[in-house]
Amino acid sequence: METVSEHRSRRRGRWEEVAASILPDLRHLGSWDPIPPMWLEGRIYLEYLKLILDQVFRGVDVPPGRGRPVILIPGFLAGDWTLGTPFTWLRRIGYRPQMAGVAFNVMYSEVMLRPLLDALQQLQHRTGARVSLVGHSRGGVLAKVLSHRNPELVEQVITLGSPLNDPFDIHPLTMAGVRAAHVYNVFRYGHPASVEMRFLRDLAAAPRVPTTSIYSRSDGVVNWRACLRRDVNAIEVNGSHVGLALNPEVYRILAHLLPAPWRA
Repeated sequence: METVSEHRSRRRGRWEEVAASILPDLRHLGSWDPIPPMWLEGRIYLEYLKLILDQVFRGVDVPPGRGRPVILIPGFLAGDWTLGTPFTWLRRIGYRPQMAGVAFNVMYSEVMLRPLLDALQQLQHRTGARVSLVGHSRGGVLAKVLSHRNPELVEQVITLGSPLNDPFDIHPLTMAGVRAAHVYNVFRYGHPASVEMRFLRDLAAAPRVPTTSIYSRSDGVVNWRACLRRDVNAIEVNGSHVGLALNPEVYRILAHLLPAPWRA
């Protein structure tokens, strides 16, 4: 007969196995190589300057949005305020954009999905049209799973520097933030990383709506290879990770993808 200590040991071993399938081993500190130096992320200021001087930002030769609904989802450790520029641009060229309602993208993915689903349902109900989801970094990962669970509400998913193939193939500094966020969530919600099992399974599943990954080989936060999947359309641009939300190349791609989603 199994003793209490043996039972606890067996349970602890099972939880360790589960946690290992959710988060990388503690010895995994992130990827130094081949990710470019993070100081290159300082290019964001030049990218913003190029954007406001570019004709695409003024709507020149940009197809009209015709009131199509779009939800913008910010990245890890970020909030709606980081996507104010694309929000204003989308509204100016005729779309019906909406912020995700995220103040600080740091909580468990399943927790983050709840208000996103509410926003998606409400916008789809108000417009009567399926909604395009545009997610930056972790926001794109959330968008992919949200669309997987609610394909009837989503027109397409467009991700900006999102590690759809491996969410932990990131810069060591970002990985440190992921570890800190995990500790925060464990104390706040009282649940281990195993609550993310379903989320990661849905992330790995084949997309149920047209999905496009926009990525940069000079991304200083996410390994660009983690943005590539055989079942996802991929488009390369030149720029920083943070600056993907301010990149003129990205805006040109959005201008043509949003009216006509890429389909396999």
